[in-house]
Amino acid sequence: MELSNIISKALDNLHIESLNPMQEASIDAWKEGKDLILLSPTGSGKTLAYLLPLLETLKPEEKGVQAVVLVPSRELALQIDQVFKSMNTPYKVMSCYGGRPAMEEHRTMKGIQPSIIIGTPGRMNDHLSKQNFDASCVQTLVIDEFDKCLEFGFQEEMATVIGQLPNLQRRFLLSATDSEEIPQFTGMNRTTKLSFLNEEEPISERIHIYKVLSPIKDKLETLYKLLCTLGSQSTLVFCNHRESVERVGKYLQSQKFPCGVFHGGMEQEDRERSLYKFRNGSCHVLISTDLAARGLDIPDIENIVHYHMPIQEDGYIHRNGRTARWEAEGNSYIILHGEETLPSYIQEEPERFILPEKTPKPSQPEFVTLYIGKGKKDKINKIDIVGFLFKKGKLNKEEVGRIDVKDHYSFAAISRKKAKQALSLIRGEKIKGVKTIIEEAK
Repeated sequence: MELSNIISKALDNLHIESLNPMQEASIDAWKEGKDLILLSPTGSGKTLAYLLPLLETLKPEEKGVQAVVLVPSRELALQIDQVFKSMNTPYKVMSCYGGRPAMEEHRTMKGIQPSIIIGTPGRMNDHLSKQNFDASCVQTLVIDEFDKCLEFGFQEEMATVIGQLPNLQRRFLLSATDSEEIPQFTGMNRTTKLSFLNEEEPISERIHIYKVLSPIKDKLETLYKLLCTLGSQSTLVFCNHRESVERVGKYLQSQKFPCGVFHGGMEQEDRERSLYKFRNGSCHVLISTDLAARGLDIPDIENIVHYHMPIQEDGYIHRNGRTARWEAEGNSYIILHGEETLPSYIQEEPERFILPEKTPKPSQPEFVTLYIGKGKKDKINKIDIVGFLFKKGKLNKEEVGRIDVKDHYSFAAISRKKAKQALSLIRGEKIKGVKTIIEEAK
């Protein structure tokens, strides 16, 4: 496929050598000039499937916000923002979402003058109602995870956003599930529909499904034994309710099992910290609601555990879609007690997974995460943090993992074996002449 210069450069900056067929088809279809609906499974690379065509739509000579991307969650907004920035294009991008001051976002808008704004429907309406940016410049609307936006009840908010964008020329909807009709408020006109959903094979053949039997109704002990058996493998545990996530997390932590929790009722900073620790290898188990079933870019998840089974088959498919991404294989474990039966959407009886008689001790992650109380707004970047950890913390390249710099704080993964020594050495030291809190992230 012949790619334009700007797309080729973006892929080089992302260190991506080739596109998958879905992404190529999306770029070709967008060139036809119609509105586009793209249906593709979770984890198939839909973010690039619209960001790359969007790149060709943007005009360098035009000022103002040219494109708006609506998403159902702040995590997805941040993730897309990061991918676009990694493309290193001439265009500016920013994300907007609840849980932080809208005024701070407005100042950022005025400062960087973004060509693309990615945001949740409620926060986007906030900025539009206050006329914080010129809505008349917006020509392209993308709704990512459209089905999830509907599921979360964002119909009215999305309709209000669209109603405040008077000069929309193109619309691009992306979804992991098909629907009989697209709601009228989207304003979809001459439409091309691309479907990469395989209805005959809803569950990837690369996922191995197992059932784990719990001898008692309370499945906590069985879950603990299973996770200990899986060792240091990256594992995502799904519960149906926030309260269950908290209960499971507290139980595992009481058993000295390192894990993180993630659900919509948590503060934004706490959610980000849990995700970061899971991504960087300083916590290999994350307990979550279905909030983590879609939209989050967490590579190399080896196991999915269904502590509770989802009511609908779609939920089951999306959960399992977090593992076996791209060409990898993965495992899905269903924990059942004696009174539970498999839901009707599971046609074949899964293989039984037998837990060992002697439960191994909980595996300790290779890394720990440091919290650093300064970030981008304090003129601190990744290079500053790496240099600081090398020079003051006496760490080498292999002992420093992933580093994320937020606006007002940062996270850094360092070797667990060297953490105590490094913290002792850097306590009280300054980064770029700035004194700040540095501690292990809890």
